[in-house]
Amino acid sequence: MQHFTELCVLFLMILTPVLSNKPTGDVDVLVFLPQNNSFMFSQARVAPAIRYAQERLEAEFGLRFRVHFENTDPANQALFALADRSCGPRPDLILGPVREYEAAGVVRLASHWNIPVISAGALAIAFRNKRSEYTQLTRIAPSYMKMAETFAVVFEHFAWKSALLLMEDDMTERDCYFTLEAVFHLMDDYTVKTYSFPPEEPLRTDEMFQDIHDTEVVIMCAGADRVREIMLAAHKRQLTNGSCMFFNVDLFNASSYGNGSWQRGDEYDDDARKAYSSLNTVTLLKTVKPEYENFSVEMRKSMERVGLYDCSDCGNVNMFLEGFHDAMLLYAIALHEALKNGYNKKNGTEITSHMWNRTFEGIAGQVSIDVNGDRNGDFSLMAMTNVEAGSYEVVANYFGVNKTFQLLSAFDSRRFTVKGRQEVNQELPQTSCELGVSALTGVTVGALLGAVMLVAFYFFRKNYRITIQRRSRADEPYCGKHHQLREDSIKSHFSAA
Repeated sequence: MQHFTELCVLFLMILTPVLSNKPTGDVDVLVFLPQNNSFMFSQARVAPAIRYAQERLEAEFGLRFRVHFENTDPANQALFALADRSCGPRPDLILGPVREYEAAGVVRLASHWNIPVISAGALAIAFRNKRSEYTQLTRIAPSYMKMAETFAVVFEHFAWKSALLLMEDDMTERDCYFTLEAVFHLMDDYTVKTYSFPPEEPLRTDEMFQDIHDTEVVIMCAGADRVREIMLAAHKRQLTNGSCMFFNVDLFNASSYGNGSWQRGDEYDDDARKAYSSLNTVTLLKTVKPEYENFSVEMRKSMERVGLYDCSDCGNVNMFLEGFHDAMLLYAIALHEALKNGYNKKNGTEITSHMWNRTFEGIAGQVSIDVNGDRNGDFSLMAMTNVEAGSYEVVANYFGVNKTFQLLSAFDSRRFTVKGRQEVNQELPQTSCELGVSALTGVTVGALLGAVMLVAFYFFRKNYRITIQRRSRADEPYCGKHHQLREDSIKSHFSAA
């Protein structure tokens, strides 16, 4: 009896940590981010957001996290750093990587080890595959495919049927390629052309716009200076007069394509302002709430304290800062539920399942994760509503949860109505004009020859029919005989069958 009592006590001691709603010990978090501050998701920029969430979770819920950062440069460093953990304690949670080529290897290995991975990146289409390769991946930022749904709804709403996709492809990170790949993927029912250009070479705008005369919509993904260059070239060719719709994509909320984005302080500013009056921008929908404002202030202070002066646009709170902050909250919610159900922090598959198909309140607003572990995206459509001032407003919103398209008071339907197609004025050289005259002459001569042949065919057919009728009268005595022979042949053939 004494031994039985001791066994019961020991059993209860073992179960006690499992039955509690707090993990036994710290949660080991491994964060994969680059140290290079030219990236919008560098360690120095994102770390304050992670610590902000960490402090809140420790203060309010008593959850303790031990966060370790690993550099993702060079490209395979993240995978090697994770593989080195195979002989020692493995992390309970992985945050990142962001870049597609780095994320692929890390997520595959983490999925094999059943370690939850939450990333504000890995936005390409390929990462939708959660059944085999990326089973533990949760994407806390809207993927490129979620953004592409916005264009699909807009095309359906305005009954557009054709598009030209212009992308700046650096052949390394390939952010714009992956962005417009998703748009292309959802446009099977439309006529879509693509044109890519490297960032280091001059734009060949004549080649770029040679087939635009039968295109309704141009969708661009490129750097801000390239977008301006393309719009100036389109304006010079009189393509910004409503005969074609222009869109660009700014997913990361990293730079403003709104008020003053056309300005460079050069001689082309006025033309750029007029050109941008035809440019619409698809970007993440921004929500304003007191908690987010406090978060933004703290992020700016943190960057100032560490002396972040060697990166452009460091003062802005982009989707990566929001995403990695919310990743900590989402994991804490899922961990709490898993512990409540009798699991522990090493049951990665169970914790991941509690992160999918749920909604929670993030730092900037409501966050909805679908059944496949991908965040539903809410996007805004911005347009220049005051051409004289060159100022932009949000004119429509797309809500990914219920796939609704909402027009706002600033929306003007005339702006999104494609005018009649006109021939593109490309200031062609004189030789092209001579070619046009030759082509017109050829069409005229061809039409005359066709008419002559048609008349000749009419008289030939009439003469041929008269000849046939004469022969028929001459052969009439033999018709009955030959007809009977054909009937007998058919009957004997089927009888034999």
